[in-house]
Amino acid sequence: MALTSSPAFTVITLPKALQSSNEPITYSPLLSIFSSKSLVSSSKPNICNNLSSLENALSLKWRTRASFFSKGKDVQSLKDELFDAIAPLDRGAEATRDDQERVDQIARKLEAVNEIKEPLNSTLLNGKWELLYTTSQSLLQTKRPKFLRPNGKIFQAINLDTLRAQNLETSPFFNQVITDCYSIQLATANLVPLNARRVAVKFDYFRIAGLIPVKFHGSGRGQLEITYLDEELRMSRGDRGNLFLLKMVDPFYRVPL
Repeated sequence: MALTSSPAFTVITLPKALQSSNEPITYSPLLSIFSSKSLVSSSKPNICNNLSSLENALSLKWRTRASFFSKGKDVQSLKDELFDAIAPLDRGAEATRDDQERVDQIARKLEAVNEIKEPLNSTLLNGKWELLYTTSQSLLQTKRPKFLRPNGKIFQAINLDTLRAQNLETSPFFNQVITDCYSIQLATANLVPLNARRVAVKFDYFRIAGLIPVKFHGSGRGQLEITYLDEELRMSRGDRGNLFLLKMVDPFYRVPL
């Protein structure tokens, strides 16, 4: 093997046994430098890989946002379906067994996507709520003739800072003149949180015609679990299995102490 040097090139002549041809092999330090640089750069992350990672990150972010909006859309669709289902049922007084099962199925779907896991720690609970639907026959008084049932609006108000609740009900009161045949019946209660979703309710007084106080004795107790809550809708289930659906009408209402 023979070496011939020049400032920029070195010509290496291999023995014939190691050559595939009679041409000498030319070695250039400059070429070696560029070659080594390319080898070093090839060990660095490829720009295409970086772009691919960026695309994957953006795709994940988009899918997360799409999932969020899709979930919100699904919740609103379920609420619309629920409102449509209860609209002709006169707050549940006209509901058949099939109607009750259908409403319960939709309610359970909403409960499954409830985002407020600790409603008793949420200020969304405060205010006055109007009853839209219930399975409680004692509240609807379905055993009475229809003209004696409460056919005015029924409200429930809650204030978490004082742990006070109030039921307000309009009902027939025939001792008044015909143009003013509804009186307001008020019932107030103390709330005792049992966990972040369930409270014990102990009614203390109710007022006939909003004036005459009558003290509850013994039976004014129960428990209530809040199973769904947002700015518009509240769903609760009582300790006797009854379902209550209410809509917010006044978030600033205060329950008297």
